[in-house]
Amino acid sequence: MHTQFFGNFLLNKGVISPEQLVEILKIQSTTHKRLGTLAIHAGYMSASEVEDVFVTQTHYDKRFGELAIELGYLTEEQVNELLALQLPNYMLLGQILIDQHIINHVELENLITEYKSVYEIYDLELIEEQKYMVDKLLADFYLPEDLPHAEYILSYITLLFNDLVRFIGEDFTTLNIIALPEVPTNFCIFQQVEGSFSFMSALDMEEETAIAFASRYINEELDEFDEYVSASMEDFLNLHNGLYSVNMSNDYSMELHLQPPAQHKEELLATDYPSYLLPIIFSFGTINFIFSVERIDE
Repeated sequence: MHTQFFGNFLLNKGVISPEQLVEILKIQSTTHKRLGTLAIHAGYMSASEVEDVFVTQTHYDKRFGELAIELGYLTEEQVNELLALQLPNYMLLGQILIDQHIINHVELENLITEYKSVYEIYDLELIEEQKYMVDKLLADFYLPEDLPHAEYILSYITLLFNDLVRFIGEDFTTLNIIALPEVPTNFCIFQQVEGSFSFMSALDMEEETAIAFASRYINEELDEFDEYVSASMEDFLNLHNGLYSVNMSNDYSMELHLQPPAQHKEELLATDYPSYLLPIIFSFGTINFIFSVERIDE
């Protein structure tokens, strides 16, 4: 998540504009190599084995390397070797900023130093393996103050970021959460989750963005907005909320029940409870994630 956090930091500092960030993410999306790709290139895994790990990720909230080890495709030593071959995402973004003459090397060094100091990041190379550090970054960046049972929301957003990386791509940065009484939508998929922790979650985006989102999710190029696009959005949200319900059962012994996803189009999405809007900027467009907590049993 280095790029996601660092991109937000740069936006808040005024170093780059949202338009510049989108262009940088487009470049980054074509240059970053995934762990599965590196494993194939190194001869450690076949394409079918990589695909098997991707499929398994739809059932378990685990990283690619962790599952590859459990499935016997990679050893821990091989995973560490492959991870060492990847340029850290925040540095990749920084290098693109330099290549585009937006900042120089000294400015990048100063920004990295400030970023690490403000958010107490002592070893960015290990951040993916240090959940407490990721949680701190998420809380500092995105959670409103005095949010009740923030640990539940924190767990949800962490999983959302992980699922976006797994199934859509890493070329995104999120803006700060906005509290709104109601949210105007373009094309919106929403789902009610019920139980002792009840909430509504939604994905909203323009149709062209939805086509690109669905194309990445199903790994097939789509060229028009149709039922396959809306079904892909529904499947992603349902999959994400399903994984979250499993996590809540495992971590808090809390049983949640998912209602079928539904749609809004160019309507106000309003609930009787406060709603939170989290804009997520991808290289292909902006996704608005909406979350509204309806009930938390003590």
